[in-house]
Amino acid sequence: MVHEVVVVGGGIGGLTVAALLAARGVDVCLLEREPRVGGCASSFDKFGYSFEQGDGLYSLWQPNEIHDQVFSELPVDSPEVHLLEPAYVVRLPDQSEIALTRNTEQFEESLRAVFPECVDGAVAFYRKLTPLSQALRRSLQRTPDFFSVSKSRRAFSLVSEGRMGAEILTAARQTTLAQLSGVSSRFRRFVDVQLQSLIQGSSAQVAHLHAALALSAPHEGMFAIRGGAQALGNTLADSIKRSGGKIRLDTPALRLSYDSAGVASGVDLLTGETVTASKAIVSNLTLWDTYGKLVGLNRTPNKIRKHLQGLRGWGAYLLYLAMDDDAATSLPSSHVMALTDWQDGQDYDPENNQLLFAAAPSWDPRGPEGKRAVTVHAFTDVDAWFTFHKDETELEEKDQGMLESYWNRLHAAMPELGDNIEVIDTATPRSFYDLTRRKLGMVGGVTPTPESVWSKHPAHETSFSNLFVVSDTTCTGGISGLTRSALALANKLTHT
Repeated sequence: MVHEVVVVGGGIGGLTVAALLAARGVDVCLLEREPRVGGCASSFDKFGYSFEQGDGLYSLWQPNEIHDQVFSELPVDSPEVHLLEPAYVVRLPDQSEIALTRNTEQFEESLRAVFPECVDGAVAFYRKLTPLSQALRRSLQRTPDFFSVSKSRRAFSLVSEGRMGAEILTAARQTTLAQLSGVSSRFRRFVDVQLQSLIQGSSAQVAHLHAALALSAPHEGMFAIRGGAQALGNTLADSIKRSGGKIRLDTPALRLSYDSAGVASGVDLLTGETVTASKAIVSNLTLWDTYGKLVGLNRTPNKIRKHLQGLRGWGAYLLYLAMDDDAATSLPSSHVMALTDWQDGQDYDPENNQLLFAAAPSWDPRGPEGKRAVTVHAFTDVDAWFTFHKDETELEEKDQGMLESYWNRLHAAMPELGDNIEVIDTATPRSFYDLTRRKLGMVGGVTPTPESVWSKHPAHETSFSNLFVVSDTTCTGGISGLTRSALALANKLTHT
């Protein structure tokens, strides 16, 4: 079978680029190893519940922003989205809390009440974020691949931003911690718990440019999708089919196939079939798996091997919970980021010190009548889940131990839950590996540091001229970042 473009992987990035290409008349075929699309954004269904595996917080759904740009080209309507107000609440170890809302006056009043020891510094920090984030958003609208274009194109894109263009370049070279010198350690932890939840890094690690986008998102507006990310994936899949593209489910890709000159020419399937790509192959796998599995380590340049060895991400430990509808009325928000320890005088460690509680909204409960589906997210180091075990009993014991620990921490952080919530199941890095085959089950991308802000070449390029990648290991910003990366690649492949 021959197609112009073959996409390997049906996560949101792969689905988006395939949908755009198909809508532009390209003969595209998407291969997905699972019986449905979505990848690690797919829902987990059990006992009548449909649980989101992501945080359920989606940005850039306003008119003229990235999702609107993409769906304006597609033959389908975008999924139904609702504004979350507040976007989420941060609850601190002393049970004080701050609602992240679009009401600037209300938000600043909360900062003054919770952080009296550094009011001026806390308010000033957020006031500086807004113009920086807005200028960066405009730059990304003009140039979707802004973070990986040449210096000359970047400079041209920033000309219209005047002084804020220079601020963007400065923020790219600094960590967020460099902007927090005039605030208390308590306020720094307030920032840390958000950055870790939203972009997988602390203020000491994350480039301030990426932090500006993440921390400003709730003030610009964050949304929930009816049906979650799975609904987005299903809508994109429908678009591909309506535009004449092809989706093959239950179709594991084995490796790239090569012609006599050593050029990647298609994809070998586990069944022994080869799907040929006359124009391009797009990998929606992680960088580790794009090279380690598709390309093959023997064809991977040494420089890239070394880069992949140093590339790390977090693992996720999830609790899938059922909550009584009545309990939701006692919550300050459907999304609560809970910091459970100040960690004074220490480097920030999220593994045992924070939780993200994400409940399905009332208008989309995703559970039996009178119940809500809830996902609680915690971070875990992946290595311990893949060390040698005599049998599965050891893994089950580890899972049970973590469940008990996080269950106790959840009730300590959110005592209002009481007995109105129960455990349906859990997920570990092993679960994500079994589902997606991602290396060590690492999900959510890698930390966007100052060293990684500017790519020396377009983020979608690989060591092969006709192999491209759209992955959360090559871009940051969650679903919106993947969508922007997919649009940039679709533009390249169709010379738009």
